Amino acid sequence: MEITISVSHRGTTHPLSLLPDSTLAYLQTRLEELTSVPPDNQKLLYKGKKSVSPDASILSAGLRDGAKVQVIGPTAEELGGLQAAETEHQRKERILRERAQKGYAKVRSTGRASASDVQFTFHRIEPLPHLPEPDSARALLTRLANDPAIRHVMRTHQFAVGLLTELAPHEQPHLLGLNVNAGQAIKLRLRTDRYDGFRVYKDVRRVLCHELTHNVWGDHDNNFKELNSTLNKEVAEFERAEAVGTHHLTAEGFEPTYSALEAEAQEYVLGGGGQASGGSSNDSPEERRKRILAATMRRLQKEEEELEQQCGTTQATGRSD
Repeated sequence: MEITISVSHRGTTHPLSLLPDSTLAYLQTRLEELTSVPPDNQKLLYKGKKSVSPDASILSAGLRDGAKVQVIGPTAEELGGLQAAETEHQRKERILRERAQKGYAKVRSTGRASASDVQFTFHRIEPLPHLPEPDSARALLTRLANDPAIRHVMRTHQFAVGLLTELAPHEQPHLLGLNVNAGQAIKLRLRTDRYDGFRVYKDVRRVLCHELTHNVWGDHDNNFKELNSTLNKEVAEFERAEAVGTHHLTAEGFEPTYSALEAEAQEYVLGGGGQASGGSSNDSPEERRKRILAATMRRLQKEEEELEQQCGTTQATGRSD
């Protein structure tokens, strides 16, 4: 059974529901989402408070159903951006330097999990337990984390993320994604506004690619756009390569099937059939594939511009979109 507490910060009160075995560290993470005060700077005041470690349960910390908690502390913005110990330029230079020193990981492995599989991955997956159907949310997060194309780009670019979790629509309705502290955590909008289902998988995955780009670049500048475009292209090409060897019968014989992304582009450009603009009935399967993939990337670029307006990463680090 959940317990509900009332959280107060600078005159604003937030109701918060938690499971009794939730840890104090998890509570502090939830409080950061509500107040923008990082856990290290949070001072919690409530009746019956007990001094315990962050791994202890909230019950051990003295919290009970109906408790009133006051949060005191400066926000990340007031501290100059999530307590960063280095400037943005230094951070970017360090990340790029470390990536260059480590070299690129192997793209694929048919044997046991390699060191890159273990290192360049999502190390924790946590849905929000106070929202409906947390098991379904966990299944969607797990599917994203194990998506072959996502795993491919993470190994290729040596991305590691501490926590993959979700954003609650009612708490941050204007956001689709958020990358906290260059990969410490990535939060994705999984659910519909009315909590009556989950968003389309491919849309959530595209947001994930966007937020992974923030592991390296904080602002939506040209460096960000170039890397994000690269990730989307690699996802599309990976899925196309996965389809190689699978064929379907046409009037002209057998030819390779389109990837799921290319099939979507075909429907988008052709309206479900016919020839794409500028195409010819004499085009080879490879020429049609390239044209469809190009159309996909143009559409993705347009959608990416819209996504930038609903990305919370730059706001969270004290920068504006």
